[in-house]
Amino acid sequence: MSIKDIITVPNETLKKISEPIEKVGVNEKKLVKDLFETMYNSNGIGLAAVQVGILKRVIVIDVSTKEGEKKPISFINPVIKNISDETSTYEEGCLSIPDTFIEIERPKICEVDYIDLDGRKKNLRCNGLLSTCIQHEINHLDGKLIIDHLSKLKRDLIIKKISKIRRNPSRIIV
Repeated sequence: MSIKDIITVPNETLKKISEPIEKVGVNEKKLVKDLFETMYNSNGIGLAAVQVGILKRVIVIDVSTKEGEKKPISFINPVIKNISDETSTYEEGCLSIPDTFIEIERPKICEVDYIDLDGRKKNLRCNGLLSTCIQHEINHLDGKLIIDHLSKLKRDLIIKKISKIRRNPSRIIV
């Protein structure tokens, strides 16, 4: 297992559409382990393979809330099948858009088809934070980011701020 570098905006890879996995093999299982290690190391609750520069339809999520408890779930080729009319709003952050949080309204419940690490087809009905997180990560697989919910002006300001921080990492912003 290894911790991967998470790419950040404005890297164009984040806007690309990820390709489906044909077969779950050793490489795909290693990728999932690396994604979990990278996500936990960055204190995230979800991560898509595209965020580490791998254009494969793989996401990992762990929305457990108890200290020391882990409930990792990996999704290969996830597809949202149904969504509720009822919505919920969460202030979402993203490991590829550091120090940025945006209130986003999404369907409260979603049903997702996916393949697990053993290559079995699965279906999961999710609500609350898990539903939001799955929708957020699947958006990544389709080249969509949380800042795409904002106006062009606000989006450009966030990208400019992150680019400036990356160019001058020793600069402290208070």
